[in-house]
Amino acid sequence: MSTLIAYFSVSGTTARVARQLADGNNLLEIKPKQKYTNADVNWRNKSSRSSIEMNDPNARPELADTSADLSQYDTICVGFPIWWYTAPRIINTFLESYDLAGKRIILFATSGGSGINSAVRDLRDHYPNLNIVGGRLLNGRVTPDILSSL
Repeated sequence: MSTLIAYFSVSGTTARVARQLADGNNLLEIKPKQKYTNADVNWRNKSSRSSIEMNDPNARPELADTSADLSQYDTICVGFPIWWYTAPRIINTFLESYDLAGKRIILFATSGGSGINSAVRDLRDHYPNLNIVGGRLLNGRVTPDILSSL
């Protein structure tokens, strides 16, 4: 079974976890076409880019690239920071940009204080045709086998 670790990270925290998980697996960074700045992700500012996106359930930030060949993978692990108790809208863009039918999707997230359960529920509800098997909050050091229990 082949696994891809796909991740979105602004501060580098989720990227670090993704690299630890990828030990021997392929790694794909989910990059926005327009990079997020620190001001963009200021959740205290209702006019920040991330606040505006997260308040719009239809927001789909554009990806820098959608040419990755995911056909060779059985399992896609999708990582992201928790924003507003759920996945950033760019994760929706990623899930909608690729044919993930029949693939096992495992979510992982990093967060300064929120859990992953709302993100898992939201993404399962929004994408009932995808096989989202579960998710785990991964703050701190991880080993590549940590997601195998899902």
